[in-house]
Amino acid sequence: MSEPVIAIKNMSRHFRMGGEIVRALDGVSLSIDAGEYVAIIGPSGSGKSTLMNLIGCLDSPTEGNYALDGEEVSRLDDDDLAEIRNHKIGFVFQSFNLLARSSAVDNVALPLVYAGKSRRERRAHAERALERVGLADRKTHRPEELSGGQRQRVAIARALVGTPKILLCDEPTGALDQTTGQEIIALFETLNREGVTVLLVTHDKNIAARTRRRVELIDGKIAKDESQN
Repeated sequence: MSEPVIAIKNMSRHFRMGGEIVRALDGVSLSIDAGEYVAIIGPSGSGKSTLMNLIGCLDSPTEGNYALDGEEVSRLDDDDLAEIRNHKIGFVFQSFNLLARSSAVDNVALPLVYAGKSRRERRAHAERALERVGLADRKTHRPEELSGGQRQRVAIARALVGTPKILLCDEPTGALDQTTGQEIIALFETLNREGVTVLLVTHDKNIAARTRRRVELIDGKIAKDESQN
């Protein structure tokens, strides 16, 4: 039996605010296998974004352990964490975070600059990623020339261009209308069927219901962890 792609044990993240300690995440244990499609849900302030930042190696835990793809990452330094983010994790955010003056293909290729790929390699990989999200015919368009849904597809292509193990999506439909949001969720479902592990933070119960597993956080703790076929 293969080891989980995400293995978290008794992980906490505490912040000091004034004279108080805020327990944003409090003793969470979570195991996620490769190829899962998981919604992270819960009210505002429940710890969803903190958990996502820790899984994405954007932050380090105060306590506990975190292994990503079999490698203990909870005590790595910033350079090692950046290396892991660049090779194993793709991020999709509510605000698309695209460069306004760059074309779709150049936006998608950007992570490969840091990976040391040649210009030709970057272009080829970016074009394949855009094709994968259905935007091959929009590769020369700048963000202002694209709809909200198309911009999010560019952001997803950028997240996928480095062939990550995990796709982390933080409220990816929050800036989209309902119809466009459903199209983006359908894209995530397709990517998951192709083998991408998808973790999705969402406030939308209808979107969460379409995933195969839902992890609910309340006050920094896991309150429910439910799966359905």
